[in-house]
This record gives sequence, C-alpha cells and structure tokens, in this order.
Amino acid sequence: MSGSGAAVEATVIQVSLSNSELVQRVEASFEAMNNVDCSEEKKKSLRARYLYGIIFLITNLTAWFIRDYGHTIFPPLYYKKACGVRGSDCFQTLGVLRVSLGCFIFFLLMFLTTFSTRKLYEACSKWHSGWWALKFFLLVVSMVVPFFLPPGFIQIYGEVARIGAGIFLLLQLVSVIEFIRWWNKYWASDEQSKQSCTIALFTSTVFYVASICEIVSMYYFYAPRPSCSLNIFFITWTAILLIVMMAMSLHSKVNRGLLSSGIMAAYVVFLCWSAIRSEPADEKCNVQKPKNGHGDWTTILGFLIAIGAIVMATFSTGIDSKSFQFRKDEVKAEDDIRYNYGFFHIIFSLGATYFAMLFISWNLENSASEWSMDVGWTSTWVKIINEWFAASIYSK
Repeated sequence: MSGSGAAVEATVIQVSLSNSELVQRVEASFEAMNNVDCSEEKKKSLRARYLYGIIFLITNLTAWFIRDYGHTIFPPLYYKKACGVRGSDCFQTLGVLRVSLGCFIFFLLMFLTTFSTRKLYEACSKWHSGWWALKFFLLVVSMVVPFFLPPGFIQIYGEVARIGAGIFLLLQLVSVIEFIRWWNKYWASDEQSKQSCTIALFTSTVFYVASICEIVSMYYFYAPRPSCSLNIFFITWTAILLIVMMAMSLHSKVNRGLLSSGIMAAYVVFLCWSAIRSEPADEKCNVQKPKNGHGDWTTILGFLIAIGAIVMATFSTGIDSKSFQFRKDEVKAEDDIRYNYGFFHIIFSLGATYFAMLFISWNLENSASEWSMDVGWTSTWVKIINEWFAASIYSK
C-alpha cells in the first residue's frame, strides 16, 4: 500500500508539474500574441499621424483653391441662402473660413472621441488608427455643412478663429523652445564627449553668424533710408534681443551655453524677417513689388513652401505632447499609446484656425490677393509680438 501510495503521489506531482508547465506555455504564447498585437497597433498609430497630416494638407489646398478660384469654377453650385445671390459669401475670405470650420469640426470630433485613450488595445485607439472609410465620410460631411451656414455665423467663427490661432502660436512657441532646450542638453551636457562639445560650439557659431548676416541684410533691403523708421525699430530691437539672450546664456547663474541662445537667436531673427516680409507690398520700405493680382514663379514657390511650413508646424507640435506634460520621466508600458491622441487632434483643430488667419491675413473684411499669404499690417504685428514673446519666454 505504501508503495502504491507513493506512486500515486508521484503521479499527482508529475501531473501538477505538467499542468503548471502547460499554464506557463499558454501564458507565454498569450504574451507573445499580445506583444505582436501591440507592435502592429503601434505601427498603425504611427502611420495614422501621416494620414492625418495629408488630410490637413489637402484641406489647406482646398481653402486656397476656394479663395482664389472658387468664384470662377463653382458659380452654379452654391447654396444661395448661405452664399448670397452671387455666391460671394462662400468664396474668398468667407470661403476660407468655411473650409477652416469644416477642418476644425472634423479634428474636434476626433479629439472628443480619442482624448481619454491610454492603451493601444482600446476601441478609441483602433478608431484613431483605422476606420478610414467612415472617417472620410465624416470629413466630407464636416466640410460640406459650413457651406450651408449663414454668413453671420461664419463671421462669428472668424472671431473665434483669431483666438484659436493665437493659442496655436503660443503652443507652437512652447514646443520650439522645448526642442531648443533638448538639443542644447543633448549636445552640450557634461556627459558628452569633447567632440560633441566641439560640434555644439561650431553649430552655435554658425547660428550666430547667420543671424548677424540676416540682420545686416535686413538693414540693407528693408531700411534703406532713415524714413523707414518702423523697420529700423523692428530690426534694431531684434539685434538687442539677440545680444541680451547671448549675455544671459553666458551668465554664471544661468550657464545655458551658446548653443540654445544661438538657435533661439536665429529663430527670433527669422520671425523679424517674416514680419517685415508681411508688410503690404506697396510700402516704400518693402522690396516686394505689387503683382497686380498675378504671381510669378517665386511668389508661387514661396506660397507652396508656406503651406508646407503650416502643415509641418502643426504636425510637429501635435506629436510633441511631452513638452506640455508635468511629469516627463514617466515610463511607458508596452501597450501604452506612443503619443497623446487627444492632444494631437486638438492641435490640428487649432491649426485649422491658424491656416485660416494666414490665408485671409487676419482680416475678416477684405479678401487677400491671389497667391498671397499672411500679408498685411495685422500679420506683421502678430509676428513681431510673437517674436518678443518668444524672447521673453526663453529669457525666463
């Protein structure tokens, strides 16, 4: 009996061991399958970013086409109660605002349906990364509906779009400054090799030399005579900001190094140049000449580059949610989303208000000329204030 009991006990132990091994193998297989699923979902979410960027680009091109050519291509297709007898309320300035509103609605709906997403396997994550046929239908409806709204409502949206564009500029500015700080920390940290420090010093020198050359060229091209007092003020104040940022970076209590201040100086100088370029073409201190409503190849190329810059600025800010997190050292799990979907979509919705302001030059009354973007005194002052704000944020 004792021998048979021992045999039974050994059999039970062997069976339990076999069961535990089987459980472990099943768990391992499930874990492997989950890893594969997470990896596939991760790739889908990363690819989805570029598809949303393409949608945003197409929307920008649609707004431009409606503004410049809509009144000649689509005269019999408009809804008279919303667009007026001649359709003028659905083209040019109000046409841009209607397209912008459609884009804003689409990305706002995407924000409302994805902002709570945290894991790749959640239904909202799959909605963000897939269901493109349904989202295409949603996009078409969002773009069509604003063309049936009365002009008064579109004017109200235009005022809201000004605020949204200002918020977008602020968020974009924070993202740029965080990138500059990261770049400075990466290349100029104490742990980096002597070669990296040399690269950082060389890069900062290049940025400062380029900034100084740009300031000199702005004096030459945009302030050729003493009567150009406003341009002289803009350029001189930018040069002062450059010197102040460099001095603060080298101060012993700050000690940021020249790299971050050099990059920021180049960015500030670029904003000043862009602001002066936005002055009306008939200004005596602006080297741009009126084009009589028609653009040459340089104007068209500059316009297309500007559209690309809008899309890239919106895209880069949208995927940079880490710059706006309070805890930046948080470790992500394997099944966590790679970027914040809600933040991504709300940035694109604000980007819709921003491109509307650029296409109409922040002016809700007068239509911009053909192939133009962000031209006028309002655009100039928006960029100048953005420049000063950027320098003050960096200095703090």
